[in-house]
Amino acid sequence: MLESSTTNEQVTELTQEIEKQNAPFRNIAEQVSHVLVGQERLVHRMLIGLLANGHLLIEGVPGLAKTTAVASLAKAVDVDFQRLQFTPDLLPADLIGTQVYRPQDQTFVVQKGPIFSNLILADEINRAPAKVQSALLEAMQERQVTIGGETFPLDDPFLVMATQNPVEQEGTYQLPEAQTDRFMLKVLVDYPNREEELRILQRMGKTSAKFEVEAVTSPDQIAEARRLIDAIYVDSKVQNYIVDLVMATRTPEAYGLELSDLIQFGGSPRATINLTLAAKANAFLAGRGYVTPADVKEIALDVLRHRVIVTYEAEAEERTSESIVSEILSHIAIP
Repeated sequence: MLESSTTNEQVTELTQEIEKQNAPFRNIAEQVSHVLVGQERLVHRMLIGLLANGHLLIEGVPGLAKTTAVASLAKAVDVDFQRLQFTPDLLPADLIGTQVYRPQDQTFVVQKGPIFSNLILADEINRAPAKVQSALLEAMQERQVTIGGETFPLDDPFLVMATQNPVEQEGTYQLPEAQTDRFMLKVLVDYPNREEELRILQRMGKTSAKFEVEAVTSPDQIAEARRLIDAIYVDSKVQNYIVDLVMATRTPEAYGLELSDLIQFGGSPRATINLTLAAKANAFLAGRGYVTPADVKEIALDVLRHRVIVTYEAEAEERTSESIVSEILSHIAIP
């Protein structure tokens, strides 16, 4: 009983501190809204990635302001930002840098590439060949880059937000599963509704339309927010709920789901970790020092949709990983 009372007191104190510290991150959403119309869900997911130290894969047809959203976030956070346009002729050296020979002193010096920045926009990431993808893989997972046998740590925070276009497949390379698993979230961006479309017209329907985003937070505040997120309380029932959701993607028959023939591979342990961190970040943005099952359910589809690999039978039945994850979410009981 004493332990429970102590836990409640700690959670209450943490909640009070979070309510003070999360204000700048709510201001980020407000600043980005000066440029973006709608897309609140995308902005929310970008904040979760920023707070939980996880990369984002953003998918949507051209013209939905995916690039603008990431650029606006970088301005609001006041960090170094690099936009990389991925193309089929891109080389690893174009991304991470290379060694340059200096004839005057007959030595090689390292010339660092654009990957040495805080926020990286990998535009149309699926247009880059395998060698570039493998170079990016080390940066995303290890937060470091190797050039000529020498390893360099990347700046903190370091966040990759990649976009891809689901329509055009000519000249593209399918991202390997090992790389898609490195993305904490995969966010699907849809068309705006009619009201939002009208606001876009009224705001942007002029040649001189220009909107400024002010910096409202700093890397130090991000580090402090992450410290608080690490301390957010996750009850054992919520932990079991997270594990059940991920396990159901691997052994659905154990949970009374007839999906075994449709799932080739389920979520890895990285899915469990990322779902927990994303739920904690969601609680932080809501001003709470504890995670609820609703936090988990709200973010679970974005964490799991790219980690469930479907079988040919599923494709024949026109079942997608998203529909399978949605079925799991509706079937597993919320504690």
